[in-house]
Amino acid sequence: MPASDSATGTAAATPAPAAAPTPAASTATAPTPAAAAVVAPAATPATNAAAERDPRIARSRAALREAFITLVEERGIDGFSVGDLCTSAGLNRGTFYNHFRDKESLLASFEDEVIEGLGGVLAKFQNIKLRELAACSLTHRPLPMLVELYDYLREEGSFLHAMLGRGGDARFGMRLREAVCGRFVRSLLHERYQNDPSAFTRYYISFYSGAYLGVISEWIDSGMTETSEEMALISMRLLFIKPGESIKM
Repeated sequence: MPASDSATGTAAATPAPAAAPTPAASTATAPTPAAAAVVAPAATPATNAAAERDPRIARSRAALREAFITLVEERGIDGFSVGDLCTSAGLNRGTFYNHFRDKESLLASFEDEVIEGLGGVLAKFQNIKLRELAACSLTHRPLPMLVELYDYLREEGSFLHAMLGRGGDARFGMRLREAVCGRFVRSLLHERYQNDPSAFTRYYISFYSGAYLGVISEWIDSGMTETSEEMALISMRLLFIKPGESIKM
């Protein structure tokens, strides 16, 4: 259970993700690996903005994302090549290399995009008070910010399922744990513990962060059958339950 009933949050949005640069014609020929390193730098926030303005880039990115998720689910993240990805997305390699250096930079862009979106939601937790959360729990009302968090996780459900699954990116699970769970738990601590370097505080945050990542993973893996409101209530109940107490909602 959190250390006190007075806290302020510290969640902050993560830096904007890397994304696709300028549009490329669908008939472009694939560059050699050496050429790709020169003409296809990592995507930047500026090129991400360009992608948002150009519907062709947006469509290519969406096709790559859908194909990437499908291939990760089918083969695992190391089980396919850029060529496989382009074939599945219906794009040529030239188009891919005009946007990304390699498969890893594409993955980083997708993951950064999700983490950035989570940062926007979590920024609303910075002024949350434990007594506010407790009041919602006692009256069986879902905390609106938690409902919004689960709404966002549902929107990204297919990507999260692929990344958190057996063939996904284990590093992303750690990022999600810190970006969502760690910041949420830390925001509920008394202010004197917010930056406390003691071993117990570190393990306390780690314990609850791991637990909440497990809740999110189980929800996603089981098909997200519960509503966002139900998951918000479950999350709050788990936070306040005491040893030996009934585990019923």
